[in-house]
Amino acid sequence: MPKPVLIVGAGLSGAVIGRELAEAGHVVHIIDRRSHIAGNCHTARDEASGVMVHVYGPHIFHTNDDEVWRYVNRHMTFMPYVNRVKTTSAGQVYSLPVNLHTINQFFGRTFRPDEARDFIQSQSDPSIGEPVTFEDQALKFVGRELYEAFFEGYTRKQWGCSPADLPASILKRLPVRFSYDDNYFSHLYQGMPEHGYTEMVARILSHENISIELERNFVRTDAGDFSHVFYSGPLDGYFDYELGRLGYRTLDFEEFQYDGDYQGCAVMNYADADVRYTRVTEHKHFSPWEKHERSVCYREYSRACGPDDEPYYPIRLSGEQALLAQYVARARFEQGVTFVGRLGTYRYLDMDVTIREALDTARSCIRAFADGSPLRAFNIEP
Repeated sequence: MPKPVLIVGAGLSGAVIGRELAEAGHVVHIIDRRSHIAGNCHTARDEASGVMVHVYGPHIFHTNDDEVWRYVNRHMTFMPYVNRVKTTSAGQVYSLPVNLHTINQFFGRTFRPDEARDFIQSQSDPSIGEPVTFEDQALKFVGRELYEAFFEGYTRKQWGCSPADLPASILKRLPVRFSYDDNYFSHLYQGMPEHGYTEMVARILSHENISIELERNFVRTDAGDFSHVFYSGPLDGYFDYELGRLGYRTLDFEEFQYDGDYQGCAVMNYADADVRYTRVTEHKHFSPWEKHERSVCYREYSRACGPDDEPYYPIRLSGEQALLAQYVARARFEQGVTFVGRLGTYRYLDMDVTIREALDTARSCIRAFADGSPLRAFNIEP
């Protein structure tokens, strides 16, 4: 029998690649340093309240990818869920993303859509050509007042630097709507797994060709016992941080419980810079088909990621890009390993993109295994 395949990480990338390989007849061993599967989308029932808690912060599934939507629903029924985010700014509550209601409420007006569009255009800074920074993007498309009310303070807390130091691409992900549509996402498919993400991942991993070992760290010498390694851990961590650490932001969660309904919504952002936390999440609202008397909430704080912290958001500024290029160059010389997922490619990935890339990577590698061609270090360029 050929050697089994090793997958490092039992999150979405590892689980999907493992299942595809297992169904193709490969023997797969998956290890994870944590005590649970599902990575950062891990969910668990709170014993006191019965609420399904998103342990590492909220994960809301949204996609336009038909195959990915069929794939997740094959393993778990997804319940309808619309992400309606609120934000508190200067003592008032508004809806996000910025929409017609936000604009009318903030400016005390009753604009129609075309009037609001013209008004916002009049607020924008015409001196900015092609936006380069986050601040440029905001000032050009929503103007200074909305920028300072909803984006500047929140962004400083989230990223730990001035918006003038961040790329415009971060803000380009956030829409401005000239309608009363307050759905945070515009994707065709949106929902939540009925029994949580961890149960969904457990079902993906449920195959006779897959074995799982938790609380197990990976060392490079492990690779010799396997025909190939799919590594979804931190790219710099694979090389023991020999060139330095890539920059991430991490999150701290201050959990508290409340009798009843604490804030009436799942996510309440806090845009003011003098409020230390970025948002409060109330987890029972992520499962609106369930009923719970008590509530489990998180206050969420963002800060620089230290050596012992969980890496959440890759920073990818110029210094990190230079270091990333060095690690990518080293990775290309590695034999028998493919780097995958959010941490393995040092990119921010939504869940649907993670699954899509995992499916494509697995299928490409299955073909390579079959015809004996070499596997690439990266199926997706970092």
